[in-house]
Amino acid sequence: MGEQTDEELVRRVQAGDKKAFDLLVLKYQNRIVQLINRYIRDPHEALDIAQDTFIKAYRALPSFRGESAFYTWIYRIAINTAKNHIATRSRRPTDDDIDVEVAEQFENAPGLRDQETPEGLLLTEELGQVIQEALDELPDELRTAISLRELDGLSYDEIADVMNCPVGTVRSRIFRARESIDKKLKTVLG
Repeated sequence: MGEQTDEELVRRVQAGDKKAFDLLVLKYQNRIVQLINRYIRDPHEALDIAQDTFIKAYRALPSFRGESAFYTWIYRIAINTAKNHIATRSRRPTDDDIDVEVAEQFENAPGLRDQETPEGLLLTEELGQVIQEALDELPDELRTAISLRELDGLSYDEIADVMNCPVGTVRSRIFRARESIDKKLKTVLG
């Protein structure tokens, strides 16, 4: 039997098949943990929140009607769970790590192309830090929109679905986020 679609697995779960939910967890756990890591910098906390996300999703699955794709639905649950966690802790996540992977997502940073030289590596590291700081400073809705687009590769329609807003709002948020990040990059790149 070939790989089952999310829709088939959801139907199986709704029919009482717990193993089908395990398959959905296996399929999405890494992406969900990575998504939560953008909000929560502590990896142990992020895993706990991912677990909460899947528990909430499992409990809500009987009422899931398939009006959106399963993964956009579970992304929404993950983002809300992470935000609720931050709100109850009433603190903003801080990040001292340099996230080079984030830097590599932004192709408009010309310094990233020659990474092999020591100077190139240093610039990549510095740009990664600047981009991460710029992301951290963005309001939640801008950070979520740009992250879902650049890091998760979601379409504008999918992001609108996850964020529960019109596509035009998504375009505006991504535009404003890119503008803000570009402004920070220009100060580093001169």
